[in-house]
Parts: sequence; structure tokens; C-alpha cells
Amino acid sequence: MGKEVLLIIGRGIGQVMFQNNAFSGLLMLIGIACNSLLLAFLALAGNVASTLMALLVGYSKDDIRNGLYGFNGTLVGIAIGVFMKINFISIFLLILASCFSAWVTNLFSRQEKLPGFTAPFIITIWLLLISCHYLCPFLFLSSVSRVMEQSADLFRAFSLNMGQVMLQGNSVLTGLFFLIGIFINSRINAIYAILGAVIPLMMVLWCKDDYFAFNTGMLGYNGVLCCIAIGDRSKTGIVFATLSVFLSIILQVVGMNLDVTTLTAPFVLSVWMVLGIRCITLKKYCNWGNACD
Repeated sequence: MGKEVLLIIGRGIGQVMFQNNAFSGLLMLIGIACNSLLLAFLALAGNVASTLMALLVGYSKDDIRNGLYGFNGTLVGIAIGVFMKINFISIFLLILASCFSAWVTNLFSRQEKLPGFTAPFIITIWLLLISCHYLCPFLFLSSVSRVMEQSADLFRAFSLNMGQVMLQGNSVLTGLFFLIGIFINSRINAIYAILGAVIPLMMVLWCKDDYFAFNTGMLGYNGVLCCIAIGDRSKTGIVFATLSVFLSIILQVVGMNLDVTTLTAPFVLSVWMVLGIRCITLKKYCNWGNACD
């Protein structure tokens, strides 16, 4: 029983990057810990809370076993640590928000028109940030001054394009652990993750005199998720995956210019759009809930 619990938690972390593999999840947790032990703990707390919620209310045991009720909670836990001071109130909100994300995940699972991906996490954190802005603004961490960077660091940008998938923008090791975790479970996913991290490096031509967003992975993390979600072994898979990356970059830049906390919304929106385009161009019925065969 204890072993099965650990496997479920591990899969829940791995599923953030579409890897139904507990060892992949463990490597990703180690990657988070390389950046912040606190965020690693909060990731576990969110994972456990959302998974326990799903278990208590009787959601699909197979989905719970495969970590599908843990990954959004994992992201919620990390987001709490990124945006808020850690105290009794924020920990309570972490548990509440993680449970809420499990409920939203279940809502998406009841329909087949749109795959949920990280939408439950996005919806949960947006609602939480808006609510706290009006009700308890004292919870928010002080905004960190933006550092002006005068040159591009391609290796750092590549690695943090991986790391920012889980809001990790400081440690290069984090992104490398994420990539290794993906590779252990799926070589094709690892190839697509690399592609998704490399394509946004072209944004170096747009950065001009400020490379901060580029070097810290803010422009590329959505592309990593896009490529893994869309990519397959077909030629059309490569084309559509690449298209989704470009769309995610555009959405991310627009969101940043509007001062929106985008989270992984550019990934979700761009993949939804590309799945629609793919279904139309291939002229066949498509079950979006299964991400288009």
C-alpha cells in the first residue's frame, strides 16, 4: 500500500510533463529541489492534497493511480510558494486550491471536446490570485526587481525553458533533471521536449537589449509542453507541434506585454487551436479528449 502511494505521487509529478512514470516524477522533484527545497515540499503537498481529494470523493481509481489528479495540484502547490508568503493562511489556501483543482480536473474528464491539460491549475491560480488581491493582499511576496541582462545565454535559456514548466527559473540543473526524467520514460517525448525548448531560442533576435525573459525561460516553457502534447512519430505531428510552439510564443509575449500572469495558458490555448486546425485539415472526426489520433 505504501509503495503504491509513492508511485501515485511520483506519477502525479511526472504527469506535469505528460510522463506516467513515478521515477520520472522523482527526478523532476529532485530538479525542483535543486532550485528550492521549499518549492519541492509545496509541490508534494499540492500533489497529495489533490490526489487525496479525488480519492475521498470517489473519482476514477485508474485516473488517480495514473497521477492524473496529482499534477495540477503539484503546480498549484508550487505556485503558492512562488507568489505568496508561506504561513498558516497560505498553506490552508494551498490545500483548498489543490482540492479545487482536482474538482476542475474531474469536470474536464466528463467531456471529450477539450482536453484539460493544465487548465485546472490555471483556472485555480487565477481565481486565487484575483481573490487574494482584494481580500488578503498581505499574503503576496514583494515583487522582485527585474534584472537587466545585456547578452543571451543559450544554454541557460534552453535549460530554463524546461524548468519554467514548473515555475523554476533559477537553477540550470532543474531543467536538466526534467529532461532526463522525460527521456527515461519516452525518447520520442524527450526529442520533442528538446525541440520545444530549442525553437523559442530564435526569440533571441527579438530581445534587443534586455535578455532577462529570454535567459530565464519565460519565452520557451510553453513550447516544451506544446511539443510533447502534440508531437508524434508522423511528419504531420512535427508540423503541428512546431506550429503550436510558435502560437504559444506569440500568446506568451502578448500576455507579458499586457502584464498578465500567463502561467501555462499559452500552452493550453495554442494546443487547443492546433488540435482544431489539425482536425479540420485532416478532414476526419477527432476526439479532442484523446488529443486527436
